[in-house]
Amino acid sequence: MDSNKRPESMARIQTKEQADAFIAEQISAVRAQVGSGKVLLALSGGVDSSVVAALLIKAIGKQLVCVHVNHGLMRKGESEQVIEVFRNRLDANLIYVDASERFLSKLEGVAEPEQKRKIIGNEFIVVFDEEASKLTDIRFLAQGTIYPDIIESKGVKAHHNVGGLPEDMAMELVEPVKLLYKDEVRVVGRALGLPASMVDRQPFPGPGLGVRCLGAITRDRLHALREADAILREEFDNCGLASKVWQYFIAVPDFKSVGVKDGKRYEGWPAIIRAVNTVDAMTATIEEIPYDVLHRITDRITHEVDGINRVLLDLTPKPIGTIEWE
Repeated sequence: MDSNKRPESMARIQTKEQADAFIAEQISAVRAQVGSGKVLLALSGGVDSSVVAALLIKAIGKQLVCVHVNHGLMRKGESEQVIEVFRNRLDANLIYVDASERFLSKLEGVAEPEQKRKIIGNEFIVVFDEEASKLTDIRFLAQGTIYPDIIESKGVKAHHNVGGLPEDMAMELVEPVKLLYKDEVRVVGRALGLPASMVDRQPFPGPGLGVRCLGAITRDRLHALREADAILREEFDNCGLASKVWQYFIAVPDFKSVGVKDGKRYEGWPAIIRAVNTVDAMTATIEEIPYDVLHRITDRITHEVDGINRVLLDLTPKPIGTIEWE
């Protein structure tokens, strides 16, 4: 039987009782797989890796070594939040690695989306191997791979969890939620006792802002993207949309248009708003954003973010458009 194929008889996890049964099953499976060995986990702070971290802590405790890699492509304040939640509140065995310059240097001049994903994914593995070499008995790499990642890796995208791993990787994979859809992962997270702010957090791709800073990444455009995205998230929080919309973000393409600022011509990038709802990430519908909210977001971004002079709204469902632009 293909271990990456979800059995047709597998019921959707919708209740705490179903989640508890899944957790117990995975705890046994993880303990049987890793024995007394140590497990290295890429802890981004997103829903999937957070749930995997909580599950593995429950299964093997301090045998889990969580590594948070700041690849320079995180959202504003995100790495600081990961440290606060996991190291300070959850007492995780957490290693923080600031590899921002390393990643951005490797990505310099690279515009092709799949190549960017591969570079970011492969560099993650290299970083993890380096961290593992500093420790003893690290033989396993845990990942927050979920079922849509596996399905979509067969032609839609090269997700770093499933499409970018080197063949000679020295560590064996541990992927306890790989047969679950996103909504099921959230149910499992709640059953594990994770806070709502973490379980209900919107998805964030492994390559981070690297696939939202479209084309070849530049530091100035990446900074503008990060600031605009923070404004969007703040305004969605303020008006109550954050709890209604499954995923919302800004994408900034690599072209400029002419605008006017302080009475002078001003060339700037457009900020593209994307806000979608979905259950399993395989299809998605567009969330309707009130015009007063859109006007407020537009005003703030164009006045507060240097380099951006237009705000656009993406109205394309999935299919035809994927959730991410790249």
